[in-house]
Amino acid sequence: MTAQVVAERDDLEPGETLRLELDAADGSLVEVALVRAEDGEYYAIGDVCTHGQVSLSEGEVDGTSIECWLHGSTFDLKTGQPESLPAIRPVPTYPVSYDGDQVLIDIDRIVP
Repeated sequence: MTAQVVAERDDLEPGETLRLELDAADGSLVEVALVRAEDGEYYAIGDVCTHGQVSLSEGEVDGTSIECWLHGSTFDLKTGQPESLPAIRPVPTYPVSYDGDQVLIDIDRIVP
């Protein structure tokens, strides 16, 4: 599957998030947090915290990190790596691209 249009560039303000449920090529449902970082760039990460199994899209954005609202773990939006405990496993990150004003995510290709 190719990248899917998920938003327009102006849909989110810097520091805002959007929870998405997208269909993967294999038919599975993928929960994604679309995040507009404070620098204005968009990032796509798995929406489920690897520690507490809660939605990261409900967390707070700080620079290019997002904090899980339940236990305070933070994740790097670029790599998905946890930056603070209690989470120790990364969340997946997905490529974001733009087509004019449209924001696209390719959930069938996890960024290493």
